[in-house]
Amino acid sequence: MSPPRKSAPKETPPPRPGSDAAPTEIALPIRPPYLPMAGLLVAEIPKGPEWVYEPKWDGFRCLAFRDGDAIELQSKAGQPLARYFPEVVANVRSIGASRFVLDGEIVIPIGEELSFDDLLQRIHPAESRIRKLAAETPGLFLVFDLLVDEKGKLLTSLPMAERRRRLEAFAAKHLAGIAGIRLSPATPNLTQAQKWLRSAGGAMDGVIAKRGDFDYRSGDRTGMQKIKLLRTADCVVGGFRYASKGKALGSLLLGLYDGSGKLDHVGFCSGLTAALKKELLPQLEKLVKPPGFTGQAPGGPSRWSTERTGEWQPLQTKLVVEVQYDHFTGGRFRHGTRLLRFRPDKPPKQCTIDQVNQESRVTPMALLEGRG
Repeated sequence: MSPPRKSAPKETPPPRPGSDAAPTEIALPIRPPYLPMAGLLVAEIPKGPEWVYEPKWDGFRCLAFRDGDAIELQSKAGQPLARYFPEVVANVRSIGASRFVLDGEIVIPIGEELSFDDLLQRIHPAESRIRKLAAETPGLFLVFDLLVDEKGKLLTSLPMAERRRRLEAFAAKHLAGIAGIRLSPATPNLTQAQKWLRSAGGAMDGVIAKRGDFDYRSGDRTGMQKIKLLRTADCVVGGFRYASKGKALGSLLLGLYDGSGKLDHVGFCSGLTAALKKELLPQLEKLVKPPGFTGQAPGGPSRWSTERTGEWQPLQTKLVVEVQYDHFTGGRFRHGTRLLRFRPDKPPKQCTIDQVNQESRVTPMALLEGRG
């Protein structure tokens, strides 16, 4: 028996920039904001005939609603996305069916890879800038679930395996020939899922496992699990930032040497215990000396940083740490890393970028095109 679904209040999305007209009403069995099904992070891929596996893409989760001329794109958090991805709206409008709700992920392909940095550039206040980027680096909508079919019928009470069957039929009929929309792969084969997981770490974020016998559980984590491949790397501590308040350590800034011997900033390590921060800060302050990073340096203050946290202190390149990470793309760790230990035994110059390069992995576009 499925748990009761969480109902969300109806929300009318705002008009598009540059338009005084009220938006066209969405009149489907579900409408934005509608929370998508979420995943529970686990350490290993679950096994059993009840599981279906999918790649976990590192993009923007997106529910696409279409009711005739009315089209809305909604983020995982329930926020409107359509103004940031006009080309995705156009692609959804080109689908032959006039009523449906699709669940998927927006990504931006650059060659064989997917670029999260280019995706972030889309969240911009200027419509002219968004239109320019939409033409230069168009988004790709990867679809993995069908919540409302072309007849306007709600499918969320059906088992995932049946929804997948209907999604594949929908894709064969309506998505063929639309370059900006693709069906995301799915398989019941554990060996294939393990291969996908080994290829994670670039723009593919891991593996999703879904119960094929469960319904669509809006805002719930009981029918879906996500698995990330955790790796380790030895990095040079090239600098640090103070915390936003008080004379306390905020985060360690990590570096790796490139092929020319320059130390590039590749990310940060935070989440240190209060005791360790207190112990480390005097040691770090004794090592403060420019330049710290000799290649790519940390950026300046962001919209979220204070004047204090936006600054960073360069260090002599003497400290090496081993960190755990889940994702390296665009020349840096996608998320904050976890400190495992200090490595006084390792020369800093041995901390090179080749630790995180994955030349043998299956690329995202190869996987989408059936080449992986």
